[in-house]
Amino acid sequence: MRVVIAMDSFKGSLSSIEAGKAVAEGVRRADGTIECVVCPVADGGEGTSAALTEGLHGETVRVRVTGPLGEKVTAEYGVKGDLAILEMAQAAGLPLVPQDKRNPMKTTTYGVGEMLRDAINRGCKRFVLGIGGSATNDGGAGMLQALGFDLLDKDGNPVPFGAEGLRVLAKIENKNALPALKNCVIRAACDVTNPLCGENGCSAVFGPQKGATPEMIREMDGYMRNYAALTKELYPESNLDTPGAGAAGGLGFALGVFLHAELMPGIEIVMEETRLEEKIKNADFVVTGEGRLDAQTAMGKAPVGVAKLAKKYHKPVIAFAGGIEKGAEACNKAGITAFFPAVRGVTTLDEAMRPETAAENLAESAEQVFRLLTLR
Repeated sequence: MRVVIAMDSFKGSLSSIEAGKAVAEGVRRADGTIECVVCPVADGGEGTSAALTEGLHGETVRVRVTGPLGEKVTAEYGVKGDLAILEMAQAAGLPLVPQDKRNPMKTTTYGVGEMLRDAINRGCKRFVLGIGGSATNDGGAGMLQALGFDLLDKDGNPVPFGAEGLRVLAKIENKNALPALKNCVIRAACDVTNPLCGENGCSAVFGPQKGATPEMIREMDGYMRNYAALTKELYPESNLDTPGAGAAGGLGFALGVFLHAELMPGIEIVMEETRLEEKIKNADFVVTGEGRLDAQTAMGKAPVGVAKLAKKYHKPVIAFAGGIEKGAEACNKAGITAFFPAVRGVTTLDEAMRPETAAENLAESAEQVFRLLTLR
């Protein structure tokens, strides 16, 4: 028997690979002859870079870049051959900004561009970039500046960081952009379809959590429209209504237009890079899961992404989770054959989330399920 195990992380407890190894341990306890193939998965959010880097046996790189408030921060990303695996949140994430300093008029994506430039200088030509969890609403302007694009005011001076830079933006030029960008293939893990502007745009929908007031939202939306109009002069094919343009405070727009990046669901990128489909083709069972299984899981999160791929080859899918919430039955309709809680007995959340406890719970649950499945 061959079992492919593709677990998402148990946030705050186990990484994707750690959870997968725990399940594999339980499966082997049930029957030592079972072949277990552990494969990392993630949905493009926090932890995607670490999971994919570990799963591909890549190298973790640390680099000092400009943080969202203009200060220096240490960002990490993964490298495997000519592939770089990055998360914009490492350089411009909301957790990097204290609650009392959250102001998208000021926060910048400049450090994201510095991460990309560092990876390019290391010889990387393919990029996976997770763009969730941003603290910014600068339309990716900071990133573009770090990569050599000129975003200028009416006097020909570089615009300042943040959305306030878009307020005085008068001209965009690409003649000084990093030449190596022409040879780069970028895929951005993007799970939202918001346009750049309007009531569903980045300013209106995501601005409040980044510290924007209603007045700031109206102003920033106007700045974004001006930015989009100036971009169209340089790139006539650009479209501010492209699904995902509003992701990460408009970073999706800059990636798609200026860097010709492909915006796609994070789980699809991860599954492709790890060649999960090839592994599933030859599997007898597929195991997936995450810390909590609920109705949200069925709306495109990693376990359902795995299940849909398995369903393509008519493979039964078993899911394990730290907790099963109301609405989780939607996961059955989405392709998960059966799901099981890993927590065994009454316990506190803190106890259940201890890595050693979570790993043993997963192993014990997997063992019992596979004892049944291997009955002869």
